[in-house]
Amino acid sequence: MAYNTSRARLSPPARPAVPRPRKRGRSPSAAVWCASSDYVAPFEPRGRWQNPTWQGRAPQTRVPSRQWIVADEASTSDGDACTVMSYNILADTHAGNHPELYLDVPWDAMRWDSRRRLILREIRQWDSDLVCLQEVDKLRGIAEDMQKRGYKCSFKGRTWDAEDGCATFWKSGRLRLLEEDSIEFSEFNLWNNVAQILVFELSGSQKFVLGNIHVLFSPKRGDIKLGQIRMLLEKANALAEKWDGIPIVLAGDFNCTPDSALYKFLSTMKVKECIRYFLDTPK
Repeated sequence: MAYNTSRARLSPPARPAVPRPRKRGRSPSAAVWCASSDYVAPFEPRGRWQNPTWQGRAPQTRVPSRQWIVADEASTSDGDACTVMSYNILADTHAGNHPELYLDVPWDAMRWDSRRRLILREIRQWDSDLVCLQEVDKLRGIAEDMQKRGYKCSFKGRTWDAEDGCATFWKSGRLRLLEEDSIEFSEFNLWNNVAQILVFELSGSQKFVLGNIHVLFSPKRGDIKLGQIRMLLEKANALAEKWDGIPIVLAGDFNCTPDSALYKFLSTMKVKECIRYFLDTPK
């Protein structure tokens, strides 16, 4: 089957536009435009639908600003300080397979080549010693750029038929990888998520364990989430003890909020606190 991949010329409607059914709370446009009568919605080679309202010139929208939470100043000296960045970059396969989640996002902004450029620009801006990424399915394009800037990489892909995984980058001039391990949670019937656990040495002195994880998203499977986090902590603690009780740094997308039971467990390290929260929370 052949598809028309040319851009449609947008023109004001000759007659009043017929309102279309609203989808998942999508707000109506301030001005209504429609494509010409011979317009056929274009498809990419992968068969993903392109929103025709974003073809041509996209409307000017206000770019949202981030609300940063500034941590207390570190007490360590500059030589001992190590900066860590964690970022779920949204796998391109997820963006293409679930367009209903991004109806209010301009199509051009969802394209991987555009997002890749912005992600790399932000990584360069922060210039962290360690960069922990989740939902990485286009590793090569990111790894090549990071390698040019002095980073080494370790990647762990999710199991089953998933195309993405976790990737950890570190500055080889400041950090030395001493040991590396990973967890495939599917081996324990805890879905197909994965985690990385690495031991680093900073500037030939301080050693620490770094964990990078992407916890299951499903809000209804708190039992699996708890199992994944608990297994990560157990393995990270075992590695820390193996290296004489070195510190542990955890990074990743935990898919939980500060008022959740999972956060209670992470902050208290007590399963009882987590279970009590589940029981006391109204259903």
